Amino acid sequence: AIHDEGMASTSRPNVMARMSRRRCVQARAVVAEPAHRVQATSGPIIMNGQVLHSITEARLDVVRNMKGFMQANVVPLLKPVDKCWQPNDLLPQSEDPDFFDKLHQLRSRASSLPDDYLVVFAGDLITEEALPTYMSMLNTLDGVRDETGASDTPWANWTRAWTAEENRHGDVMNKYMYLTGRMNMKAVEVTIQHLIGSGMDPKTENNPYLGFVYTSFQERATKISHGNTARHAMEHGDDTLAKICGLIAADEGRHEIAYSKIIDGVMEHDVDGAILAFADMMRKQIVMPAHLMNDGVHEAQNNRKLFHDFSAVAERTGTYTAFDYADIMDHLVNRWHVADSKVVSGDAAQAQEYLMKLPNRIRKLAERAEGRKKKGMTANFSWIFDREVVLH
Repeated sequence: AIHDEGMASTSRPNVMARMSRRRCVQARAVVAEPAHRVQATSGPIIMNGQVLHSITEARLDVVRNMKGFMQANVVPLLKPVDKCWQPNDLLPQSEDPDFFDKLHQLRSRASSLPDDYLVVFAGDLITEEALPTYMSMLNTLDGVRDETGASDTPWANWTRAWTAEENRHGDVMNKYMYLTGRMNMKAVEVTIQHLIGSGMDPKTENNPYLGFVYTSFQERATKISHGNTARHAMEHGDDTLAKICGLIAADEGRHEIAYSKIIDGVMEHDVDGAILAFADMMRKQIVMPAHLMNDGVHEAQNNRKLFHDFSAVAERTGTYTAFDYADIMDHLVNRWHVADSKVVSGDAAQAQEYLMKLPNRIRKLAERAEGRKKKGMTANFSWIFDREVVLH
């Protein structure tokens, strides 16, 4: 390029133009080469202290060869749009002449919802509304990402359609709470914007094995949480809200089946890899998608992280607990037949043994933690106009 630049300074304009175009091509090639190396899968890359692209080439080939499996076993679990419920089906129709009568009825039902229920519901709503982060996370995974934004691979079609189905959840929850008048929606919206801006770090390392263990676990966790908010809404007298939460829980259950099937497909070709990935995610612990939530005021007012206090209320109300975490582990150990898996390597055998023992270890730790909790602790939540709620 230096030689070309010297020549161009003494050449005619059309020669200079050709040389300029040549230098641009050369420059683009030089810039593109390091980016290509970042995508290599010969070994993990460490960037800013985080592991990236940890899947081996052989295991990446397993994923690449699963397109037929995806098309036959996972994509059919999506529902056609005309068969899906929409938020508008579950809310008063603003164009109806009796809209204000229905709105009054909605507010009357919601008036009985206690503050601890509202805090848990707000946290679940915020988690659902951070959907752009979760689609981005799926598109970090090697071998399955949507390369164009409209790719026609089964992996890409699944990610986009899954996102579209999930989008209805935060939409209906947000609109319903707005109509109730029970929640400080600006504080909720600020938290949503902070959360999407902060992203998430599930420690999946661009590795689809790890990524789909994570989503299998997480979808079951959200199914449990929404199922319990449905039950609690019914107990508090809001049958419409109970129906909404129940429908969301049903979607999450269907999505859980889909992601679990992906690991089924991996295990058909690479039992050791699947077991190692499962154990790896359990050692790192499954972080909740909203673990970076922040409303801009909670930590200063309460000297604790917002997610910590939200989780404490969810635990106390029985919406989602450490025992649920252990039960999900137990379920996945059985679902993926960990005990009966014919592993080959010593590392996989150790991982298998670790996974079999872990659920009971988590239950014992949860029991000890329960006994150490300082009773009577409270926190003020901006989501409910800074009212105080008992944590445990």
